Amino acid sequence: MADRSTRRQFLSQVAGMAALTVASAAGVSATASAGRRPNILLIIADDLGYGDLGCYGCTDIRTPVIDKLAEQGVRCTNFYSNAPECTPMRAALMTGRYQHRVGGLECAIGIGNVGRYDDAIRLRARNELGLPVEETSIARMVKRAGYATAICGKWHLGYEPRFSACRHGFDHAFGPLGGTVDYFHHCEPGGKRTLYLNEEPIERDGYLTDLITEEAIRFIKKERDTPFFLDVSYTAPHSPYQGPGDRKDKPVSAEDWNKGSRETYAVMVERMDVGIGAMLKALDEKRLAGNTVVIFVSDNGANDTGRNLPFSGYKGGLFEGGIRVPCIVRWPGVLPHGAVSDHLSISMDLTASIAGIAGVAPAKERPFDGIDVLQELEAEWPAHKRTLFWRARRGERTWRAVRDGSRKYVSRKDGETVKEFLFDVERDPGEKTNLLAHRKGDAKRLKGLLAKWENEVRHSR
Repeated sequence: MADRSTRRQFLSQVAGMAALTVASAAGVSATASAGRRPNILLIIADDLGYGDLGCYGCTDIRTPVIDKLAEQGVRCTNFYSNAPECTPMRAALMTGRYQHRVGGLECAIGIGNVGRYDDAIRLRARNELGLPVEETSIARMVKRAGYATAICGKWHLGYEPRFSACRHGFDHAFGPLGGTVDYFHHCEPGGKRTLYLNEEPIERDGYLTDLITEEAIRFIKKERDTPFFLDVSYTAPHSPYQGPGDRKDKPVSAEDWNKGSRETYAVMVERMDVGIGAMLKALDEKRLAGNTVVIFVSDNGANDTGRNLPFSGYKGGLFEGGIRVPCIVRWPGVLPHGAVSDHLSISMDLTASIAGIAGVAPAKERPFDGIDVLQELEAEWPAHKRTLFWRARRGERTWRAVRDGSRKYVSRKDGETVKEFLFDVERDPGEKTNLLAHRKGDAKRLKGLLAKWENEVRHSR
């Protein structure tokens, strides 16, 4: 396309310009034009279903800002989360590697720093439940490359200070440590407050979605001579189900924490959409939009309050509805406008892509498991063959899955009971027809790949 360039050409042009007196017309700041690499704005929704956005077919939730983002960039339709829950997805996204390599993070860390399966329980007993600083951190990588770094929103990779976002390369960190908080009282079920600014507890009045947006905008508007990497991890629309007008004198009770209506859920998503619009406006006002890569993604599928259509299954499981998520990327001048991509991709691919944008690489001893999917999209390469793996544990339940081509094998073990499934997810995205009895050879092959992968990602903690 005539108005696009390759990444190399784009970055070369940015670095080679001394000044740009007509920068406002292109949306690129003079600072960016004088040699600044692209800013990176990563926006993560919490428990948002694949079918909960207008651009993904939703009709009862208004998301004009996110829909416009899709019109201006690439909308991915074959994008997976690394996990059906918060903590493991975030571990994979932070490291660019399968979360299983870390240990203890195959399940969301429980309220109050609780391990929820044997490995996590063991590590919690040693005060080691969290993402160790020795692991790869995309924030630390880009910071060393000269980026200003911040996270505004949910962390959920460890409660203790030694696991904090600040230890992983974020210059600035604001938000709750755990996985779920009251949107007004900023506490977990039971009343423990977990809102932090860097490594200190903080009290702020307001609706949490708005507070996250406001903190992110302050970071965007800050004067600096370097590019930035900003991770905006909303807690919306995760429970408790509270819209901006639902404030009560007391926090939501533990008994009512997961109770809510589709209507309230919709209001929460719409408020997040408004917040994203405010951030994009701040980029425009600072004349940074043309030199900022914006990525929007959900951490996993929705529960039954959300909508994962056309897929079956929910958060917590490895059917498509638990792990197939919306993902949109806008990079003016590099990625096409209004494109739809069916490239098979996964959360940790965003890590490799961010590293590629910043021009950094992981340590040799901890190579990425993900690929630079944005490089594929910008070059409009055909999707290449790859195999993706999952394992999710909680209590006595273990889910396993592998997708290779159109075939996907899933097993669910509850105690001693094992159920197995084989699907053709290209012809049957709703996973309605179990092919296991008729495609035993495919099942055997996929189970072999899965066993080999499990051995490869075995951790040593």
